[in-house]
Amino acid sequence: MKRVKRNKFIKQLHQKERHKINEKIQAQQVRVIDENGEQVGIESLDQALTLAKEKNLDLVEIAPKANPPVCKLIDYGKYKYQLQKKESDAKKNQRDNAVKELKIGYSTDVGDLKTKLRHARGFLSHGNKVKFSMRFRGREKAFIHLGKTKLEGIVAQLEDVAKVYELNLRSRSQMHITLIPD
Repeated sequence: MKRVKRNKFIKQLHQKERHKINEKIQAQQVRVIDENGEQVGIESLDQALTLAKEKNLDLVEIAPKANPPVCKLIDYGKYKYQLQKKESDAKKNQRDNAVKELKIGYSTDVGDLKTKLRHARGFLSHGNKVKFSMRFRGREKAFIHLGKTKLEGIVAQLEDVAKVYELNLRSRSQMHITLIPD
């Protein structure tokens, strides 16, 4: 079976409309709210649609589960634009607290370690978590004590900007330490 590659915008096209508009409303009677937010009252769907056409607005079903359904007279294009704007603002203000992983070895030299620590400070200053991981393969497992001292040294060098969130120094093949901003 051939796998079809989907465009991310297709999902948006196939999404079901959130609100029923004008002729798509199926209720016989609706509670109408005008553009200022004031209640007009309960009217038949035909009367509500003529009222909307007179004011050059759309009749939008806001609360479909109410009895009778609540409909509002608004400019639907403008309303959708405002909703989209709110969603994009919410996405902008959302923080991405990612875990940045830095891999080191028990024999990582001083210069390389300073570079990794500088990167870690940058990540921590941006509010991200930093995970230092160390893997031991084959004969390297004999030097686990060097790995522990290396990770403890990293913690000591970064203690002014970070604190330990998670510490795993017991494993035989892999050790890691996760730091969070202080």
